[in-house]
Amino acid sequence: MNRTPNNRFAKRLLAAGSITAIATLAFTACSSSTPEAAGAAADAGSDAVGVSLIVKTTANPFFVAMQDGAKAAAKSAGVTLTLAAGKTDGDEDTQIQAIENAISKGDAGILITPNGPGVEDALVKARDAGLYVIALDTAPSNPDSVDITYATDNFLAGQYIGEWTAAKLGGEKATIAMIDLFDDKIVSVDVNRDQGFLDGMGIDLADPAKNGDEAESGKYSGGEYEIVGNAASQGAEDGGRSAAENLISKNPDINVVYTINEPAAYGASQALKAAGITDAIVVSIDGGCAGVGQVEEGIINATSQQYPVKMAELGVQAIVDLVANGTKPEVTQGLDFYNTGVALVTDDPQAGVDSIDSTEAQTICWG
Repeated sequence: MNRTPNNRFAKRLLAAGSITAIATLAFTACSSSTPEAAGAAADAGSDAVGVSLIVKTTANPFFVAMQDGAKAAAKSAGVTLTLAAGKTDGDEDTQIQAIENAISKGDAGILITPNGPGVEDALVKARDAGLYVIALDTAPSNPDSVDITYATDNFLAGQYIGEWTAAKLGGEKATIAMIDLFDDKIVSVDVNRDQGFLDGMGIDLADPAKNGDEAESGKYSGGEYEIVGNAASQGAEDGGRSAAENLISKNPDINVVYTINEPAAYGASQALKAAGITDAIVVSIDGGCAGVGQVEEGIINATSQQYPVKMAELGVQAIVDLVANGTKPEVTQGLDFYNTGVALVTDDPQAGVDSIDSTEAQTICWG
């Protein structure tokens, strides 16, 4: 998990006279740039490589860490970086405007965590205009809309917490609440984490490309299970709380709560606490420093840690390398994306399930 970017080609660009500049755009309803951003871009000169990083939302610390990683990598490489974000997770319109702006500015490339399939036509347009497009964290539904994806193996991340949960239950009946991302659109990260978790539990998947169509009851690897239902959280704390409240009202015997990410997990934990449920297993995916702290506190029992800073660093470097010498990145062998790694984090290790503890995870959180 090397967090140090390869600056070989960055140094070549700097030797050629590139000037480092970080241009930050704050996208509001009119998607206008700040004077500071415009000035930084002007200072960079015509030789600087332009890259736009477009994240889902800055309300989630995961994407803030990704921005920070991109800023550091861009500064080292002499890249002009433009930052943009949706107003909320799922906000496609703001991302489309940011893509259009990157095309207009003549950027060399775009790094994006897509908010949904609605942005993909704009990404195809960017590619047709000659921009190199890299998806981070979330693979698009149309693989031809990007050149490559840098991401966690989200199915594997789900499997890890599913395997851990099954081992932790030790044969006890699993009464499961599934707290997903969306219920009005299909996004790869949402489906892969959900389906990976159930697969890790040993529950038969119906259509692995669809959430919520599994048998409501049956057998998992350790015993009997019942799925209370699937509820959308929008990946947010308040969404996780309301999703959990709705599922608890359907069945107060819930003892397993799967969550799409740690903000949703924290919200769900508050709903469990309010309902007097103290022994439910809460599992999630992110591995952020705050989330790892919640593992240490016992709020989250296990989480799969991913590495957004590494995604951003690799993405910036890939565009630098492409401009410098035409080198294009390659996917991980056997996969259709570049796997940036994942590790199970828990302070309650289970036999046969590899994991690291919260102390170790804090030293590498979101590296």
